[in-house]
Amino acid sequence: MKRVAIVAGARIPFARAHTAYGELGNQDMLTAAFRFLVKRFSLEGEKIGEVAAGAVIKHSRDWNLARECTLGSGLHPQTPAYDVQRACGTSLTAAVQVAHRIAADEIDCGIAGGVDSASDIPLTYGPELARTVLSSVRGRSFVEKAKPWLDLRPRHFKPSAPGIAEPRTGLSMGQHCEEMAKEWSIGRREQDELTLASHRNAAAAWKVGFFDDLVYPLGELRHDNNVRADTSLEQLASLKTAFDRSPAGTLTAGNSSPLTDGAACVLLASEEWCSTRNLEPLAFLAQSESAAVDFVGMAGPKEGMLMAPAYAVPRMLDRAGLKLQDFDIYEIHEAFAAQVLCTLKAWESDDYCKRRLGRNGALGSIDRAKLNPKGSSVAIGHPFAATGARILATAAKQLAERGAGRALISICAAGGMGVTAVLER
Repeated sequence: MKRVAIVAGARIPFARAHTAYGELGNQDMLTAAFRFLVKRFSLEGEKIGEVAAGAVIKHSRDWNLARECTLGSGLHPQTPAYDVQRACGTSLTAAVQVAHRIAADEIDCGIAGGVDSASDIPLTYGPELARTVLSSVRGRSFVEKAKPWLDLRPRHFKPSAPGIAEPRTGLSMGQHCEEMAKEWSIGRREQDELTLASHRNAAAAWKVGFFDDLVYPLGELRHDNNVRADTSLEQLASLKTAFDRSPAGTLTAGNSSPLTDGAACVLLASEEWCSTRNLEPLAFLAQSESAAVDFVGMAGPKEGMLMAPAYAVPRMLDRAGLKLQDFDIYEIHEAFAAQVLCTLKAWESDDYCKRRLGRNGALGSIDRAKLNPKGSSVAIGHPFAATGARILATAAKQLAERGAGRALISICAAGGMGVTAVLER
């Protein structure tokens, strides 16, 4: 199997929903990210091995999203592309799938990415209106086309927007994470402290130019517009709880990732492809793993909905012969500050690791100074399908700047799933 290099990443600045990208859709944003990557490496008119990308919130018009964005990217139109969707783990999953094809010597390079707009969401209507529209379309005469509309009533025109809720529980991810925070006794101050560190790290990374060759301006936006360099623990503590309004609630809009618009992608390739173009890989994708948990209690004890990375990481480490402490960087997606803290606490628990993970004991703790050194989702934002590609590029560049090292990537996803990876240089 060939080693798979992460050559570079490209993304647009992430924007809070209904701000800078309010008039753009998924195809606009992902095509822009692809174009930046294609232009940077002079790939215009070239046929590359494959493109894999996706979105979580999609209009029906985006049924062939990756292919349409590839056609608009400047790549040769014979470049194949396909859509991937694994909630918040979408673009990391896409990268792993492209990497497997490179490792098997089926292709020599490929692009993986993701995009999501929380501003341009598809609205749905009831079955009565849907049946009326379809009946009208099938009509051959004006009368046949008009007649179905006569039975409609004003209530049939009421739209419903998609919610970020689990179909099997009816609870939002924030409500599920509140349950986890209570189970693991994660306090409000702990969450706000992690949030503050994320904002400060992201702001510092922007200030020193770390993101200059990873983030490309789109429209009037030059930087991620959710990062707050001047926030404080006092400001975070003043926010009201968002998912549990009782005194027991701890999650707020501040220590949760915001609804975000954005797109990101990464270029992966074999070492031979890099060598022929005089390109030095940033890092190599060495391991990956996915997991899912029973967060409903269908087949046994109920697990926290966002705890799947706690299962995936140990399996991946065992296969690689590594310990949790064998990393220089830990990029753990901050869907919620509480989710990160619950996962870390689970790895530190002898009882949990024995009872739930079937291990001899705890994985242990990590050096918190190595956690998300350039900020993560509560500060930068979280366009669901784009987050994996953002993290991949961020981790790979950090390893390149260090000259050597190892990074652990961990992403929780809706549906009780998790996707993880190891990068090495």
